[in-house]
Amino acid sequence: MNNNTKYTNVAIALHWLIGIAILFMFILGWFMTELPKESAKTTSFDIFNLGLMTWEVVKEESPRAFYFNLHKSIGLTILMLIILRMYWRFTHRPPAFLNSMKLWEKRLAKATHHSLYLLMFLIPLSGIIMSAGSKYGIKWFGIKVIPGFDDKAIRELFFEFHEIFGLLLLLLLIFHILGAIKHSIIDRDGTLRRMWFSK
Repeated sequence: MNNNTKYTNVAIALHWLIGIAILFMFILGWFMTELPKESAKTTSFDIFNLGLMTWEVVKEESPRAFYFNLHKSIGLTILMLIILRMYWRFTHRPPAFLNSMKLWEKRLAKATHHSLYLLMFLIPLSGIIMSAGSKYGIKWFGIKVIPGFDDKAIRELFFEFHEIFGLLLLLLLIFHILGAIKHSIIDRDGTLRRMWFSK
């Protein structure tokens, strides 16, 4: 495949890294909201209680606090990666759509991509404002970066935004994945290979 029809390796790496991180965040979000608010504090956490990985922290905290702080930390990291991805997109022209795609497919793909970028920016931003509206603020892997100002109205408003944006993103991701599968299995036009690393 001609390099002019492929994304750069940096764009590809960011695409897969952000995609995997977002899927992890959905799983983490569902898991952490089911945890009880009152439970014993500890410094050792078995991630998702699967027995595959243990995370140690310096100061004792409840499982709910640990997972919420982890969610915030990864969310901030994703926001930084999204900003980097957007910068790369603006400074490196993406390859043109394949000629085999119909006009409506190109327009739909473009609208989907723009919507994904917008939501990937709005979700962590709304999460940051929501968390700043709590009394806890935000820590990035244990480092305090944003203090909380404890405003219930702000917190609840941006909680709603965060959930709505998250649901919209999930629906778009499912649509995006189904589109990639359709192009790979039905059309067999090499769309997926455009988003894989060059040798």
